[in-house]
Amino acid sequence: MKNITLLLIAAFMFLLAGCSGSDAYRGAWKATDASGQKFELVFEAKDFTVKDSTGKVTSFSYTQNQVSINNSVETYGIQLKDGRSYKINFPIKDNEKVGLILDQNGSPMYTISRTGYMKYEEIFTLQ
Repeated sequence: MKNITLLLIAAFMFLLAGCSGSDAYRGAWKATDASGQKFELVFEAKDFTVKDSTGKVTSFSYTQNQVSINNSVETYGIQLKDGRSYKINFPIKDNEKVGLILDQNGSPMYTISRTGYMKYEEIFTLQ
């Protein structure tokens, strides 16, 4: 009975998470791509914006379609309205202040931080 209750709670949480973005990644982020270009990302419940270094802002609608927590490392899957899929990964155990945005193949697109611009290598030296 206890296992069934836990399963139902987990299923309910998954359904809720699929509706809108998680609080873990909502809000403003400083982002750096592989070539060192800097961006500002802002995640809202159902859309996010990307502002590049020239000030150009692009908006995207998304839904969250996956949540994975393994050894306190969190990964959230999002799908854009146009069908593209990405993962927001927090690779440091119990730390949602720095992370990675991965493309469909699992390759890093951006490093993200709440406080400043970071390179890929810097995230893993924090561990």
